[in-house]
Amino acid sequence: MFETRCKIIGVKDLEDLKKLSMLRSQIDGISVDSIVSTEFPTVTSDDRIADVLAVMKASGYQDVPVVENGDYIGMVSYSSILRKKSVSLDAKVKNLVKTSPSISKGMGITEIAEMMVSNNCRQLPMVNGKKVVAVMERNRLIEVVRDIRALKEIKVWEVMSNPVESVHVNDLMDDALDLMIHEDYRTIPVVDNENSVIGIVGMREIIDNNWKKENKTIGDLEKSSRSQITVESIATTSAVTIAWDSDISEAVDLMVDNKFSTLPVVEGRNLVGIMTEYDVLELISACRERDMLFVQISGLEDDEKMAVEPIYADIENMVAKISKIYKPESLTMHVSHYNEAGDTCKYSISARLFIDGTAIIAKEVGWDLVQTCSDLITKLEDMVINMKDSKVTFRKRKK
Repeated sequence: MFETRCKIIGVKDLEDLKKLSMLRSQIDGISVDSIVSTEFPTVTSDDRIADVLAVMKASGYQDVPVVENGDYIGMVSYSSILRKKSVSLDAKVKNLVKTSPSISKGMGITEIAEMMVSNNCRQLPMVNGKKVVAVMERNRLIEVVRDIRALKEIKVWEVMSNPVESVHVNDLMDDALDLMIHEDYRTIPVVDNENSVIGIVGMREIIDNNWKKENKTIGDLEKSSRSQITVESIATTSAVTIAWDSDISEAVDLMVDNKFSTLPVVEGRNLVGIMTEYDVLELISACRERDMLFVQISGLEDDEKMAVEPIYADIENMVAKISKIYKPESLTMHVSHYNEAGDTCKYSISARLFIDGTAIIAKEVGWDLVQTCSDLITKLEDMVINMKDSKVTFRKRKK
């Protein structure tokens, strides 16, 4: 029986490789030119936000290149638009353009994967001079798993996120929207009374299905969805799931062929986890050669940047201890905010640590940002110390 718990997972194929450089060379040996898209949407700096949303809906892109007189000037992202709740949908997109790293033919796949992880984006432009000549799409990047035997035979349970949040079929749309905002989710599985997956609901479905002519801002779009309708009335009911003991290549096939970014993971009919393109991307990124630990902390507000120094101090202390046991490769942390007592902010912080070909995932909730991060880092440290015995016990349970 699958056990829901704070996850310690072992990617056995990565552990068994005598030289991680062999795997890295296989991944980076794949030509960037062979997987970039040469047909892609663009918008201009004078386009309206409403026009950009229409382009995103039609193309499936969430990061679109912005051009001015044919020259590339930056990217506009779906998440940036959603954050501008008070901006008119008739406003020009020029105020939302952000500088974004670009890729080149000479880059390795592992480096590009790390760029996507660190910038939390789904598309990256390939720029030649001042022109966008191609775009790397996240779902094309994860296809490399199909060509690397050591990666494609990894099991879904080894990289999925667990435990997983879900909404009930009879929950109100308010409940789903609150969960998305609080936990910074874009997609959530919908389950019935038996915890069987019956659908998927995402922020895109909420906005697309609640667009009204009188909406003038993104905030209006969200308010129009906050009604007494149930999740069932808006969810995509043809949800595709993946079994927890399937090979990761099967999951990637489903994602790529159906253009899914998220797959609910099941044991039998019951929801036991969730797997996303981001999980696969982190796995590829973790194979990159580095002289030091790659750390990414996302979700911090501008007035919380002063917390970075003590958080990094805790990370350095952790690394000093666990480096005696394993070599850490990458650590990503994401901070989500929500209010439960007036203006006091509560934090939900998730982390994924790759060590020696093993991914460790944990989560912590608390009222104080620095203390909550410190507690989470301590949890990761304890998990690393106990990792070897825990992995053996877990695998025996699966046989």
